[in-house]
Amino acid sequence: MDARLKKSQTIRDEAERKLASLRDNISLMMPHEMRTPLNGILSNAEILARSAATLKPADVAEIGQDIHKSSERLARLIENFLIYAQLELVAADPKNVNALRVGWTEHPKGLIKKHAAAQAANANRLPDLSFDLADIPVPIAEEYLSKIMDELLQNAFKFSEADTPVRVTLDEAFNAVTLSVSDQGRGFDTEHIARIGAYMQFDRKLHEQQGWGWG
Repeated sequence: MDARLKKSQTIRDEAERKLASLRDNISLMMPHEMRTPLNGILSNAEILARSAATLKPADVAEIGQDIHKSSERLARLIENFLIYAQLELVAADPKNVNALRVGWTEHPKGLIKKHAAAQAANANRLPDLSFDLADIPVPIAEEYLSKIMDELLQNAFKFSEADTPVRVTLDEAFNAVTLSVSDQGRGFDTEHIARIGAYMQFDRKLHEQQGWGWG
């Protein structure tokens, strides 16, 4: 077989393998991840509808908070799904990629601290959070930097134990800006790192996980 044809066949085979893996991961995770918050909304709404006359105000407030939390989770799942789909389209066109690089955040330090602290507070882990931030301009719009911080910090607190450090750093070296979020979670082995991608989770049967592998 001609070398070019062989290489082309290898690329097609790899693409088909990745597509099959993607389909399997979507079919495995999507029903569970969508149904979990939806079930929370439906079950609490049913309690309100059937027992409103006998519920105490405090009980109604608690049920309302549960519905709100489940709604927020469902909204975030949908938002992230749409963002990922949009990024896949953007990545296919170099013009779109360059357009994303137009935005800048002139003073990222305050924005990073704000979003990191909000996620730490949600996880009841403010004492675990620390910073080492240089207030240098970064070539990314504030909207996108905010989203990145929310996702990274939520994952850091979600997959590490309480009373272990979560550290956020931003520095500049060799004409490049580096943003880093470090935690003491269980991490990845070499095989997992090679397979990281959307809709991909590892050792799901051994460890309770929520999310679609977008983090």
